[in-house]
Amino acid sequence: MSDASSSKFLNRKQVNETLSRKITIALDAMGGDNAPVEICKGAYEACTQYEDIEIILTGDTKRINACLTPHERIHLQQASEIIDPDEHPANAIRKKKDSSLRVAMEMVRHGDAQGCISAGSTGAIVAGGVLVVGRIDGIDRPALGIPVPSTGNVSFMLDVGATVRCKPENLLQFALMGSVYSRKILGVENPQVKLLSNGSEDIKGDDTVLAARELIERQGALNFGGYIEGNEVFFGKADVIVCDGFNGNIALKLGEGLIQGLKSMLTDEVKNSLMAKAGILLLAPTVKKLLARFNYEKYGGTPLLGVKGAVLKAHGRSKSPAIVSAISAARKFIAEDGTEQINRDIER
Repeated sequence: MSDASSSKFLNRKQVNETLSRKITIALDAMGGDNAPVEICKGAYEACTQYEDIEIILTGDTKRINACLTPHERIHLQQASEIIDPDEHPANAIRKKKDSSLRVAMEMVRHGDAQGCISAGSTGAIVAGGVLVVGRIDGIDRPALGIPVPSTGNVSFMLDVGATVRCKPENLLQFALMGSVYSRKILGVENPQVKLLSNGSEDIKGDDTVLAARELIERQGALNFGGYIEGNEVFFGKADVIVCDGFNGNIALKLGEGLIQGLKSMLTDEVKNSLMAKAGILLLAPTVKKLLARFNYEKYGGTPLLGVKGAVLKAHGRSKSPAIVSAISAARKFIAEDGTEQINRDIER
């Protein structure tokens, strides 16, 4: 489907016509533990649910065709290389120019797609977002954000792994981007922003967190609520939780591990008690609903905020329902013009 005379990728006339009436998303078909089978299934299911999307699957077209149910709004783009999780992210993005991930990102850069999704290497997605798609003017470092289920409203936490070491200015930018995402995508009218710290008192936090607090308060445009502690993250005490990528990733993985650990312990207890088995049968619907709130497939993709396009990281173990959710999140971000909204807030 390439046309070297007019576009590196799809025929330019076809692309322009598509973009004028559809939301076009480039989907890395080779990224993730279950690629390309589950990626292809998710693409097809998403196209049956949403009539306004076009999906371009990037990767080995022979392998993709072998597991893809054809659809008039699914297109293929050949990419001969795959970035492995254990490769150095920046080096892989630079050297593997025909990788399925880089080709998807090049499509965003060249305007052949409005967004891209991958379940591949997190580091490569972050590196590609910066090196290929490019940062928004005024954003020094990107941030990965994720909806955090809680007893109250869903909180949006960033960064959870894109920028490990942060300056106070980075945390201020994360707060601005998180506030835009919470307002425009999650539908929170006036999102309250809090900094993750080791206490609620003003004097708590390291030098970076203390300086970031001063910057956010001085900036004045955000609904800033001070600090939030780790034991409050899952209680809906903030709409946007801001932290560096190191602490954010630890908090995220700790939460995931805790849920898995509780499920395992509950299973062991039920096996050893007849009364527990009877009780779990009565509680089964409630337990199922509770666990569903913490199911990553429900939330799909993690947006990489601060780059010039909708770039989403899907979970590495994603199956088709998670891919559909990621496509849905990308679709909404594009429809709400999330990148431009962030750009406007940064300019102000």
